[in-house]
Amino acid sequence: MPAENGDGRVLRIATRESPLALWQARHVAGLLAERTLPPQIVPMVSSGDVDMRPIDGKRSVGVFTKRIQQALLEDEGDVAVHSMKDLPTEPHPRLRMVASPERETVADCLVSPAGTELEDLPHAARIGTGSRRRAAQLLKVRPDLEVLPIRGNVQTRLQRMHDGEYDAIILAAAGIERLEMMDLPRVELPLDLMLPAPGQGALAIEVRGDDSHAVSVVSRINVPRSAACTSAERTLLSDLHGGCLAPIAALGTVTERGGGDQPSVTLNLIARVLSADGKTCLESQADTPIDLSSDDWQRVAIELGRNVAAMLIDQGAKPLIEAGR
Repeated sequence: MPAENGDGRVLRIATRESPLALWQARHVAGLLAERTLPPQIVPMVSSGDVDMRPIDGKRSVGVFTKRIQQALLEDEGDVAVHSMKDLPTEPHPRLRMVASPERETVADCLVSPAGTELEDLPHAARIGTGSRRRAAQLLKVRPDLEVLPIRGNVQTRLQRMHDGEYDAIILAAAGIERLEMMDLPRVELPLDLMLPAPGQGALAIEVRGDDSHAVSVVSRINVPRSAACTSAERTLLSDLHGGCLAPIAALGTVTERGGGDQPSVTLNLIARVLSADGKTCLESQADTPIDLSSDDWQRVAIELGRNVAAMLIDQGAKPLIEAGR
């Protein structure tokens, strides 16, 4: 039996049709089914799923999310499930992001037919990635690599690699795990080499701002630890005016020290801004105490994101970001 049936209304979850997006929608449906009637999943096709041209500065922000948001605005759905890293930092005036469930792994993986380590790839190996962040961090340590754009869902990218277009591709570890592709030959890249995108591994759940029932029910699956980390990361991205494409990497983490009823909790944020060729890499880091059980944690996370963004701007981040557009 669900914990709360609310007004007997069945919420509709709007989602993209890709296997990964459908997994994410079903995952959220399972979380919501513990609190209300089991939701209905409503698949949609986004422009990002049918247009296979490389994403660039002219067609970037919201390419995977706008169709799902439109479904809520036109009452085709009540709940939108996004990959957090695909969601623009500028909030929609009629929508509210009310939940971020438990975050998955934030790591990126180097996937190749033989599971080859990065340092063992041949000279000038062809690496497929649609991310400038990933490309810049790869070129920082292996400037000889030929980094090439790639589009499509995970299965499409893997097929193109096996067809010989690429020697290896970069995929998010969270996507691999969600699709249960545990036998995929891969090497997890360490965070000191490959810092993730802001929001990577996290989900963002949106509802209409005036839908009080959906706001009330969906907000119950929010995990403050995940939300605080991603809020700091996305605030940094917003303050840098980086959008989804700039070579900006960021990771928020929460650490606890001490035992008893009131352990000391700290929110840490580390971020990088790189030139497209990886030759220049700016990095800043800061932390702050945070009380995740209070009503103040979001303000603290936002302030940390702004502080680290300001540190990067002082180092000269803006010209690098502009050059990467």
